[in-house]
Amino acid sequence: MSQELAYALITPYSLLKSRTGGILSRLIARTGLDFVAARMFAPSSKLLEEYAAALPSPDDPQEPAIQQLLQDYVRRRMAPDPKTGRRKRAMMLVFQGENTVAKLRDVVGFFARNRYAGQTIRDTYGDLVCDDQGEIRYFEPAVLIPVNAAQAEAHLKLWARYSDTDGGLLENVIEYAPGEVPERTLVLLKPDNFRFPAGRPGNVIDFFSRTGLYIVAIKVHRMSVAEAVEFYGPVREVLRTKLKGMVGGRARAVLEKELGFALTPELESGLGDLLGPLYGENQFENIVRFMSGRAPSECPSEQWNEPGTEKCIALVYEGVNAIAKIRDVLGPTDPAKAPPGSIRREFGSNVMVNAAHASDSPQNAAREIGIVKPEENRFRRVIEAVYGSVN
Repeated sequence: MSQELAYALITPYSLLKSRTGGILSRLIARTGLDFVAARMFAPSSKLLEEYAAALPSPDDPQEPAIQQLLQDYVRRRMAPDPKTGRRKRAMMLVFQGENTVAKLRDVVGFFARNRYAGQTIRDTYGDLVCDDQGEIRYFEPAVLIPVNAAQAEAHLKLWARYSDTDGGLLENVIEYAPGEVPERTLVLLKPDNFRFPAGRPGNVIDFFSRTGLYIVAIKVHRMSVAEAVEFYGPVREVLRTKLKGMVGGRARAVLEKELGFALTPELESGLGDLLGPLYGENQFENIVRFMSGRAPSECPSEQWNEPGTEKCIALVYEGVNAIAKIRDVLGPTDPAKAPPGSIRREFGSNVMVNAAHASDSPQNAAREIGIVKPEENRFRRVIEAVYGSVN
């Protein structure tokens, strides 16, 4: 079975219009492909010129005029601002599977004059507007994709070569008004969104889009046991101590039923002191297992730093009051207590399986970004694992 790679490049305009979630949702749910890598780019003029030159293909079913439009779009609409030099954001998504290019092509679609429908991504988010004489007046592709496997390889190698200099955790790509002070916050789309190919990850991102914030980093991440232990370390002692009362009460009820006589409040407190830390440690093990695939006690120490088996998407959002805005849309930890319209109310199951995590303070945002490393170039490693060196 062929396990080829293909990509979908979300354009700066689609990102600016917060169409990212809807596009990703369709790409995952309708193709059934494995979403293996993602990276934010602020592409340079040099990268864009090389990419534009590599776009035309005799296998492209679109007429030559459309291919020329795509080249012009990349060179002009994706280029850095000619006045300020500020680069524009683009998001590269990489998929793997059988007949990957063909499946992406079916979902993304192609442009044709006088075709108006809603089945494909380009039908919904792209535009090809002609006047009464048939002259093209406006063009927005929404997503750029390869037309065959050979072109996918060539394009991915090209973007991988520039992925360190032009991609990662982007800086100075958003213009703010005088006096505005942006924040950055980390969001993790948790493993419960990836149990099977579905639109959930994109739907969650679509919820976050209502904040008006900007994505400046994205990474498909498999959290190691060591990362999960460090990431959730602050809650470990809280779990060991704050659950004593609940554990003592539950233990008392079980023992009274089993033994047939009442226990004193003092004994209940003692049971909490004895069993609370053990229960809390068990809960912490469950959290690490949920996020990485293995609990600390199940994983040999020499394997703690190996990537886990569970998939997450790490995102960094930037903007004014980013932390508060993201957490407001996310909702409280317990989905049962989350308000209608919040992410955890819509997608969460319990306090652990609750769709997403978001930093709760600037200090924790910095700490968590440092652990997850969304700037890490896993994108290039995935490309080189399939095609070899890209240099």
